[in-house]
Amino acid sequence: MNARQSVPSWGQLFSVGRTMNTTEALLRGILATVARATFPQDAILKVVAPTAGGEKQLLAYNLCDGETSQAEIGKKAKLDPGNLSRAVARWVDAGVVLRVGPDQLPMHVYPLTKAPSKTDPKKR
Repeated sequence: MNARQSVPSWGQLFSVGRTMNTTEALLRGILATVARATFPQDAILKVVAPTAGGEKQLLAYNLCDGETSQAEIGKKAKLDPGNLSRAVARWVDAGVVLRVGPDQLPMHVYPLTKAPSKTDPKKR
């Protein structure tokens, strides 16, 4: 095995349970780059978790990887299916989640790293 094969690729690092092909990895990278320029993290946080205590919604959003079903996301995030369905519809309408593939699985434009600080007025 050469050194290049032993280092995980960008696609392997950002895929869940499988290796993305080069085209898919590049497209996801382009989407994330454009989305970060269009939607700063604070703006997405306001859409994803508009009220205090939005940890479950934040987890659900981050689970929207384009490979996990909405039902599985709901189970993992411990969210009511109806509430999750309405949240995902709101996220799709806002442009921060896309539906991809033949099963129309939800995929975020990029994962969020943290919830807004309760003490920072800029992030409310």
